[in-house]
Amino acid sequence: MRFTVPFLLAAGSAAMPAPAAEPSHSMGFIGCSMAENVAQGYVAVGGQRMWGPYGTGGMVVQSWTDTNSASWKLFDQQSAKYGKPTAVWVQICIFTQGATYDEVKKLIANTRQHAASNATVYITGQPLYDAGQTCFLAGANGPQNTDALAQQAAKDTAQNVVYPGAFRLKTGEVQDGCHANTNGQKSLGQQAIAFWG
Repeated sequence: MRFTVPFLLAAGSAAMPAPAAEPSHSMGFIGCSMAENVAQGYVAVGGQRMWGPYGTGGMVVQSWTDTNSASWKLFDQQSAKYGKPTAVWVQICIFTQGATYDEVKKLIANTRQHAASNATVYITGQPLYDAGQTCFLAGANGPQNTDALAQQAAKDTAQNVVYPGAFRLKTGEVQDGCHANTNGQKSLGQQAIAFWG
């Protein structure tokens, strides 16, 4: 008797095993209300690996630079609930005062303290927008600046972080000149699934 294992091949590609499924809620995140928008959409479209929203609104970079801050205490409550995450998404969020690269490095170092040992750290900026739009809370070119900082960290081998790409919100996906509407949340959630499952 012969058994076969079904699989699909793209034209010209070699057979590859499917990636192992990540346990539910094994991936944490830090960020602000923009990260909450991603998490809301991620849950809405059926994502399970990453935590759902947990109240990080207003938590820009400076909220996470002190490893004992109220923001990290909130993160640790999630870790107590689900276990220390084996992966963490760091979103660089800013208000108009911006953030320095040294502050971003503190975010990464603090993430390593609060996550499981050898956790994979992903890093992005705030979502980018269609031409002519920006997030008024982050100031002129704020989203682009956060994306540039994320890419700088990924190129810095000492940080050992992964830049999966930029999140994007289209004109019809924004509700208040900054945050995602319901359609925008779903779009961000689908982008997150494409980035890390």
